[in-house]
Amino acid sequence: MLRRILHLALILCLAATLIAAHPAPRTDSYQIRHTYPHDSNAFTQGLIYVDGHLYESTGLNGKSSLRMVDLNTGAVLQKYDLPAEYFGEGLTEWGSTLIQLTWKAHTAFVYDRFSFSVLRTFEYPGEGWGLTHDSTQLILSDGTSFLRFLDPKSFRETRRIRVVDQTGRAVDNLNELEFVHGEIYANVWHADKIARISPQTGKVLAWIDLSGIIDPRELHGGDAVLNGIAYDAAADRLFITGKLWPKLFEIKLVPAH
Repeated sequence: MLRRILHLALILCLAATLIAAHPAPRTDSYQIRHTYPHDSNAFTQGLIYVDGHLYESTGLNGKSSLRMVDLNTGAVLQKYDLPAEYFGEGLTEWGSTLIQLTWKAHTAFVYDRFSFSVLRTFEYPGEGWGLTHDSTQLILSDGTSFLRFLDPKSFRETRRIRVVDQTGRAVDNLNELEFVHGEIYANVWHADKIARISPQTGKVLAWIDLSGIIDPRELHGGDAVLNGIAYDAAADRLFITGKLWPKLFEIKLVPAH
């Protein structure tokens, strides 16, 4: 009996040591600051905020588009429809251009941000899911646990990081991306949370739990999932929405205690 108790005590001690060695990143919650209308037919794949307007990339073959959207009304102010063979994906701005990925066509479109005219295209290996940038490089997700960094002029890969949690386990299904305060924010496909990722190491620094942000009765179909992060750097505002969601939210993060 004593041997069994000592064995159990040893197991508990080892477990405590492992937990101490791999502390879980904190999970922040949120407060809704404002709720805005959003096109419930928009299969949101990319979302950014630039110079007072939202820009959105929508997906699905035959329905994919690039849009400029009025934040307050949700009205589409400008639109470019992709050819039906392309499935629109991640979106980011670079200077006076917009860059839009496609899912499986290995093709990205570079647009003039003001006229939406296509300036050029470039190819990349693998799938395209999310896209953002830091001050020097584009950052691309492809649905795996890897994030690729691309030169914005040549679009060649310069490096990549593997995103892992506190135990070293890969975080797969990284989707829409946004660069916020030196961190990469990433939607995780079919999860009600956002990963806050170190661009240097790939480690998840924290999670944002967005459970309950929208009434599921307002959503229709299994594809209506959280996907879309935009950041207004000038006013320090964070926006989130989802595929086929009728609402877009400005949120304030509430750090875990």
